[in-house]
Amino acid sequence: MEEDPKYDLEERTFQFALQIRLCIARHKWTPDQWTDIKQVLRSSGSVAAIYTEANNAFSKADFFHRIGICKKESGESKLWLRLLGSTSTTTEAKSDLRIHFKEADELVRIFSKIHGSSQ
Repeated sequence: MEEDPKYDLEERTFQFALQIRLCIARHKWTPDQWTDIKQVLRSSGSVAAIYTEANNAFSKADFFHRIGICKKESGESKLWLRLLGSTSTTTEAKSDLRIHFKEADELVRIFSKIHGSSQ
């Protein structure tokens, strides 16, 4: 039986990064928003990449450190998504960004829980 992707955190973080990229491609952005877009692309990708690294950690301390970075990058993604949502002019873009913001918030909560129980 395959695991539900919602509970497969490596797949979930991959999907988070992918969906951010698809959202960016779907909408038109102003030149002022491109700084925030570049940042959210980096931070969302970092969540997925660093979680993959955490799964291959050399030690418990290495795992703990990488989960902390995942939490931090998820939180950073929330900031950039919030800024983009606040500066977007279409309801479709705002709606898409709100969905991604909620996912970033859930990831922060998940990584916070893992980080807290890893000590």
